[in-house]
Amino acid sequence: MKVALFATCLTDTFFPETARAVVRLLERLGCSVEFPLDQTCCGQMHFNTGYREHSKPLARKYTEVFGGYDHVVVPSGSCAGMVREVHPTLGESPPRTFELAEFLVDVLGVTDVGAWFPHRVTYHPTCHSLRMLGVGDKPLALLRSVKALELVELPGSAQCCGFGGTFAVKNAETSTAMLADKMRCVLDTGAEVLCAGDNSCLMHIGGGLSRLRAGVRPVHLAEILASTEEDPWRATP
Repeated sequence: MKVALFATCLTDTFFPETARAVVRLLERLGCSVEFPLDQTCCGQMHFNTGYREHSKPLARKYTEVFGGYDHVVVPSGSCAGMVREVHPTLGESPPRTFELAEFLVDVLGVTDVGAWFPHRVTYHPTCHSLRMLGVGDKPLALLRSVKALELVELPGSAQCCGFGGTFAVKNAETSTAMLADKMRCVLDTGAEVLCAGDNSCLMHIGGGLSRLRAGVRPVHLAEILASTEEDPWRATP
């Protein structure tokens, strides 16, 4: 199966290892992965900040770049949600676009991807994946099938972490209070690793945890699923 990877701005700029992990994972599962070099922003930041007209050319560009593919895989619930739910309201007919977990479970039909990750992990379901896409427990099903992984339930998991893109900038005090609640829940689990399907939320929560010197590593779902005994995940400095 040939698929296209839409890496997203944040991942491509700050967390390229996540994009590489998606490629390793999908290729291990028999997919042929292409990374169109003309891809750019999906327009979510513009749209969510009120610049609807500015987001239209970006939505049009997405359709032009990815229109020839049967499936587009995105390691981000928020960007996948933007494409699926918002692009049609901007006059576009986007190609079939999937958040990573739903692509693995719904399209490829797998939950055990042959991963190995010997760490205590808790999972934060991001707002767009939970509420806009309805990804549900698919990421948890994937994590439960990872060999050697100890999965710990996150208290208050459905609560927002407080990021919300520009929300964290425009409403910093509220965002910080929400972050504090989320960090307390993460720390209560005793987990070594915080997993999520969006690097934006991991950046927000991970930044707070690093300032506390909590020792909890934020790791994208793709990096855990790409990890094997032969090629294990390694923490970056």
